[in-house]
Amino acid sequence: MPATRPRIVIAEDHTLVREGMRQLLADDFEVIAAVDDGRALLAVAERLQPALILLDISMPRLNGLDAARQLAGVCPDSRLVFVTIHADPAYVQAAFAAGAHGYVLKSEAASGLIAAMHEVLAGRRHLSPGLAGVERSPAVPEALTNRQREILQMVAEGRTAREIGEVLAISHKTVEFHKASIMRVLGLRSTADLTRYALAQGIVPT
Repeated sequence: MPATRPRIVIAEDHTLVREGMRQLLADDFEVIAAVDDGRALLAVAERLQPALILLDISMPRLNGLDAARQLAGVCPDSRLVFVTIHADPAYVQAAFAAGAHGYVLKSEAASGLIAAMHEVLAGRRHLSPGLAGVERSPAVPEALTNRQREILQMVAEGRTAREIGEVLAISHKTVEFHKASIMRVLGLRSTADLTRYALAQGIVPT
């Protein structure tokens, strides 16, 4: 065991998975925080400035892809590794576009996660076997702003405009304005349509 272990943060909303990862990594890394949603991740990452962050794509309040986009501003030196069930090339591409340095499938984490983390900390990219080259696919332009994606996720989670406003420190009228803009941009007509879109895009878990 090295004298100084790399400091890491885990963001995973399933308790058993989160605690299993903590135990798996205990000998090689110092787990300085473990959180269960994307907003909590932003807060602890800014405060603790970890060397590496493990995060899932599907998380409440702020999904992993949108959290990753914001992490570049609050902890630019942290390396990001997604640990997820999503093997679809679109998710892999989106993760690297959002700033990921590694992408590990949960089905391979028990045998390959530690090696992947060391590879990423050494300055290299890591991709689970069988997914190599996926992140080189042409990027798809993002239709929504970061703020709009935040609001879309919370709308799809069933939060009211006032609740969303409290989380984001904006007025409920501003939330409604953004919601209307989202529907206009996406060509959708209702909250149900927004929810279906968010599910299809992986912005909220199925």
